[in-house]
Formats: sequence, C-alpha cells, structure tokens
Amino acid sequence: MATLLSLNAGMPKDVSWQGRTVHTGAWKAPVQGPRMVRRLNIDGDGQGDLAGHGGEMRAVLVYQLQSYQYWQKQLGRDDLTFGIFGENFTVDGLPDDEVCIGDRYRIGEAEFEVTQPRVTCYRVGMRLGEPAMASFLVAHHRPGFYLRVITEGHVQAGDDIILTRKGPEQLSVADIDALLYLPGRDPVKLHKALNIPALSPGWQQSFRELAGAQQPTQEPGWPGFKNMRVARIVPETPAVSSIYFDSTDGTPLPEPRPGQYLSIRLDVGAAAPAVRSYSLSSAPGGSAYRISVKREPHGQVSSYLHTSLHPGDLVEIASPRGTFVLEEGTAPVVLISAGIGATPVLAMLHRLAAAPDPRPVWWIHAAHDRAHHAFADETHSLLAQLPDAHEQIYYTAADEPASHPGESHIHQGRPTARSLMAMGIPAAADAYICGPPAFMDDLGGYLRDLGLRPERIHTEQFSALPAINPGVTPTATVRPHQPPGPTGTGPLITFARSGITTPWSPAHASLLDLAEACDVPTRWSCRTGVCHTCITHLVSGGITYTTQPLEPPEPGSILVCCSAPTTEVVLDL
Repeated sequence: MATLLSLNAGMPKDVSWQGRTVHTGAWKAPVQGPRMVRRLNIDGDGQGDLAGHGGEMRAVLVYQLQSYQYWQKQLGRDDLTFGIFGENFTVDGLPDDEVCIGDRYRIGEAEFEVTQPRVTCYRVGMRLGEPAMASFLVAHHRPGFYLRVITEGHVQAGDDIILTRKGPEQLSVADIDALLYLPGRDPVKLHKALNIPALSPGWQQSFRELAGAQQPTQEPGWPGFKNMRVARIVPETPAVSSIYFDSTDGTPLPEPRPGQYLSIRLDVGAAAPAVRSYSLSSAPGGSAYRISVKREPHGQVSSYLHTSLHPGDLVEIASPRGTFVLEEGTAPVVLISAGIGATPVLAMLHRLAAAPDPRPVWWIHAAHDRAHHAFADETHSLLAQLPDAHEQIYYTAADEPASHPGESHIHQGRPTARSLMAMGIPAAADAYICGPPAFMDDLGGYLRDLGLRPERIHTEQFSALPAINPGVTPTATVRPHQPPGPTGTGPLITFARSGITTPWSPAHASLLDLAEACDVPTRWSCRTGVCHTCITHLVSGGITYTTQPLEPPEPGSILVCCSAPTTEVVLDL
C-alpha cells in the first residue's frame, strides 16, 4: 500500500533569478500534523503563477520517494529534502508508469482524482539549482502528477493511500506525458486520451490539436501572405464597417472554420508594415471573406481601413487560422459576445443556421445601445431559422429604457449570474465567449457556477496572448516592438496577435530568440512534436513549455522553436 511520507506547503515569495525577480510558490517544506485540503489548495499553501499551476485541476502536486532516490544518484546529490521538487505530497509508491489519469485515491479524510502529469517548468530548475531540470523530468519519464480534490478533508504524513477507483482507458501518467512531449506518439493512445473525462482541459485541447495534425489531409490555406481584393465595404453602425475580400484571380477561397480570423498586413506609413487580426464574420463557404472592423479613436490601422481603403484595393492577407472554432457535436450551444466580439460567434451562428442545426442555441449579446448594435437584424434573422433558438440582448447605456415593448428579449444593463440562471442553460452545453477580458472572465465564471465544465467554455481575445510565465515580476509593461539592431534580410516573420512583422536575421538563434527580442509574449509548443533539445532550449531561456498551439509555417515543418526559417512564417503569437 502506498503511503503519504510528507505533506509539504509554502506560500509564494519573490526570488532573485538571472537578474529578474520571480514570484513563485516552488519553495515547499514539510509541515507537521493534519492540514485541511480544499478544492483549490491545501491550507497554508499557494502558487505564484496561477496560469501554469494551481486551480481546481492542479490543486495538489505529487512526487515519489523512488524518484527522489533516482535523482540523488543521477545528480550526485544528498541534499534533496522533501518538497524540493515543489510537490505537496511526497509519497512512497504511486509510480508514474502505474498511476493512470482518472484514478481516484483516498488519503486521510479526503478523496482525490489524478488529472495530468506535472507541466515542465523552469521554476523546479530554480529550486534545485539545476537549470535543465524541467527537461530532465520529461526525458527521464519522472514528471510527477497533479490531483483534483473530489472530497475535502484533513490529511497528514503517515496516512495510507487507498485506490478507490481505476480511471478509464488505463493510460498512465508516463503515457500521457510522453504523448505530449516526446516524438513517436502512438495514435491509438492519443485517441484514448481524448476519452478520459478527468484529463485537464489544457491537455485535452493539446491532444485534439495533435489528433487533427495526424490526419492525412491538411487544413486549407496558403503559406505567408498573399494579395486579396477589396470587393465592397458596408457600414454596419456608426463605428463598425464590414469589408469583403475576394481572390484576385477568381479562384474559390478555402473554407474557414467558423470562428477563425484573418491577419492583414498594411503599409500605413510607419517604419514597418502593420499587422492586425480580425475575425471572419461571414458564413463559412461563401464566395468572399468578410471581416467587420470597429474604428478605434486612436487606432492607426482601424482608421486607415475606415477612411482610406476602397473597393478594388489590394490587401495582403494570411490564410484563416485560429482554434476558437465551433466544434461538431450534439450538445446545446451558447454564443456570448460583447460589442465587436460578436464577429467570431456570428460566423458560428451562420454555420448553425445553414443546416439548420437541431441543437438548442442561446445567443447572448451586450452592446452600448441600439444604434451601436452591429448585426442586430442579421442575427435575429439567423436565429429565426433555427428550430430551438433563444435570444437575449443587453444594452448597457444608462439612458436605455429598462424594457422594450414587444421585444422581451432586450434588456437594459449587463448579463448577470441571475439572468443566465433564468435562461435555463443546461450544464452539458458548449459555450463560446468573445469580448473584453473582464467580460469573458465574468461570464465564464457565471457559466461554471451553472455547472458547465471548464473545458466546455471557450474564449477568444485579440492582441498578444499573455506570457505563460507571469511569475516573473515585470519592471514595466513593454509592448511588442521591432527587434533592436540592423534590419534583417531573410524571410518575413509575422507575430499575428502582437501585430509585428519583421525580416529574419541570422543574429537571432531561433524564432524563440526573435520573439524575445521583440518582447512578444511566448506560449510555445509544436504540433509536430517536441524534442529534448527544444525543451532544454525553452527551459534554459526561462520560458515555460505549455500546450498553447503554435501554427506551423508549412505542413510537416521542422520544429520552429529551435530552427531558423527558410520561408515566410506567420505565428499565432
């Protein structure tokens, strides 16, 4: 029988590292007596980086005595005290190659479920003084694993660990870890992994991406940017206009997935071309691509599109991309948006109405007022084509009337937890949310309170994605910019979400190095697999390896995080 040898806890603190200050909870130490284990944490314990650690699916980290003994021999060290690997539970037994995702264990008064392997993180290297330690954990198949708290209760060192249920598919922690991080992955195991409900949502998303990448057909599109012609421009509201693009030679356009976006590159008189990304708002499969752009008061590119772009003009456009897309299935669908955030979910609504799809659909939208409510008639008409549609509109302007006679679906104010509860949204629904970050956080929280699982709540935001290592304490916020030094002469590299295009220069060791030189937030992974060199590079560069998908520049491309490009590359960063 396995045993809990040590219960370790520690609150986050600032640690000096490579000239920076890192706010981290990696410093754990054994505690005496019983401690209460709650849904999100152990009493007296905390995490400094909640983007990569902690939360319901990663409440407790487990590491084994046998791995301690292994690393003592491998590293030639006798100072590896319990908690030094950042774990909460040091256990005797429960090896990574025997414990399976979805297994449940009772320890003391509490019950736990295994959710995922430990994610490689440079902080464990900081704690041990071994910079490459995170890559070693993967390469040597000794990551440890996380637990979700099923039943809260007290635990203490010396408690027996009792298996209460075996997980489905019988995939071990080591199996799951190898599927994501190591080459030569087994497609049968990959599809089995997608059948494990207990697996953390981030890992599920990664495996869905990998499963799609293994399909023999590639997603339609073209490499880099190409010219497309402005077919027409249609005002939607005083601040929003829709721009239609078609091909220059009349050939059919590749069909995007509903929810994807276009990146456009424009010469607006600056030192370098400007790149912006806009969701496709039209029905997938149409004869033209439509984006809908809100003019921002100080937006150089949006102002140019509204005042200087005309039908017949040519614009450089990258092929549709993005993973915020409508999934196939039979579950009810909830489409939630605010302002111009309606564009990707509008494309999803077009797809649902075209069938028409029999699934129940909720359309929930917030706008400033009726005059600034883009696509009001279009969405109302599309919803009328569905057999089971529910429409709720919110106008936030203070001078909007509290009710609209004959239009009971229109309300003054913002959607709230109470109003969502009154809509009868089922817990089995798939939700798609697009809007300002605070709006998405609020609505996502309301939906979770209604019982929707986190993996069923999909969100989208534009601009650069946040860095995955927010534990590094910044001295100031730095916007992405052109790299310092002489301008390169190689292929153009575009960081789509950061709005940066720059020529490649051999002064940079890799695309990761170039991204760091531009202060582009990096959340790197490669669909084509990850080699030991890649992991070591990412860790030694102080970047946590994560599951955020990275668009490859070409089908079957080499690992771009440790290579120099030979053709134009567009990255979803």
